[in-house]
Amino acid sequence: MPMKRIKKSQNGLLERVRVGARAIRKRSKIVPEVAIILGTGLGNLTKRIKKESEIEYREIPFFPVSTVESHAGKLIMGTLAGKKVAVMEGRFHYYEGYSMQDVTFPVRVLKELGAKVLVVSNAAGGLNLSFRKGEIVLIDDHINLMGVNPLIGPNDERLGPRFPDMCAPYSERLKQIAEDAAGLEKLPVRRGVYAAVTGPNLETRAEYRMMRLMGADLVGMSTVPEVIVAVQMGMEVLGLSIVTDLCDPDHLEPVDIKEIIKTANEAGLKLDKLLEASVKKF
Repeated sequence: MPMKRIKKSQNGLLERVRVGARAIRKRSKIVPEVAIILGTGLGNLTKRIKKESEIEYREIPFFPVSTVESHAGKLIMGTLAGKKVAVMEGRFHYYEGYSMQDVTFPVRVLKELGAKVLVVSNAAGGLNLSFRKGEIVLIDDHINLMGVNPLIGPNDERLGPRFPDMCAPYSERLKQIAEDAAGLEKLPVRRGVYAAVTGPNLETRAEYRMMRLMGADLVGMSTVPEVIVAVQMGMEVLGLSIVTDLCDPDHLEPVDIKEIIKTANEAGLKLDKLLEASVKKF
């Protein structure tokens, strides 16, 4: 079906997913076992991948285009630690003006390509005052404070159930593998609850206090929409955060986004090591 004739509605979503997947298959013979989404400042993992192909997002039908600094906007197909992978070098955010359907569209395409596991990473603010800048945190659970949900609208049962269960969105099996890999690599990791907000502004003191009272250890502007869609489609999910700044409401100072990216880049070297060691055991 010609791309321009597919209506951009929930009813046409499966058709668009298939069109996007077909376009990628024309450029790559890789059938990925693992899909990886790299967050802010975390693009160096691609240097560890044996690349088979590199596809600009703009070359994939219906894919949004990254507009945020440090998000390269490329899909890398290849192998990592002996596993076939599809790696998104850069993601999309609701605050960029995209719909939740747009933000999560790539996850559906990656599943259509064959990926059964989704690894999603991000740069996040540390609400838990025992956390330190540059630490890696495995996401144990999340709180959706975005006020929106990617599953709102007509549901196509071929993509997943109307009411997916979210009692354990982050796989305990994958978290254990990551913790074991971290031990072997001598990389300290923590566990925590991630709160998702829309952004793009950073939060107020009162908002940080509220999120801490709710039980959140981390706050960021991504991840949760992708995870909801991945769970709906039956994917196993591992979430990882790099703590890039400390959100202490009683000692709050203005945050420099360039400093956040710098911290993510530096800590990303540890995350790359951990991801490679973990993927090997998936």
